[in-house]
Amino acid sequence: MFECLKDAVAARPDLQRIGRYMDSRFLLQVGDTPYHVTVENGHVTTVDIGPFKMRSWDFAIRAPKEVWDVFSSDMPPPGYQDLFAMTRYGHASLEGNTAPLLHNLRYVKELLALPRSLRQEAGQ
Repeated sequence: MFECLKDAVAARPDLQRIGRYMDSRFLLQVGDTPYHVTVENGHVTTVDIGPFKMRSWDFAIRAPKEVWDVFSSDMPPPGYQDLFAMTRYGHASLEGNTAPLLHNLRYVKELLALPRSLRQEAGQ
């Protein structure tokens, strides 16, 4: 689901500029599948798909695959349209040091929405 992030961000200089102060490693958990994402100066440098033992991260965003599927749909319903809506309604959870997330909130929100945008651009 999030394998596309590195190439998608590389193709979007505007998004790189928004995240230019972000240096963080974070976990996106899709059901049982962990995606370890490394961001350096707004560039996604790696997206590693686990599982891994003892892999560290600054913060984690976890949700079942079904939740991410609804989130990535063309018109997600209320409660699924945004990271904080998903956590507020109990669909997803945030863990760890959320400071890098909050300091770069727009970047992270747009990063998470990239799979949806890419699918819409492809006309699927």
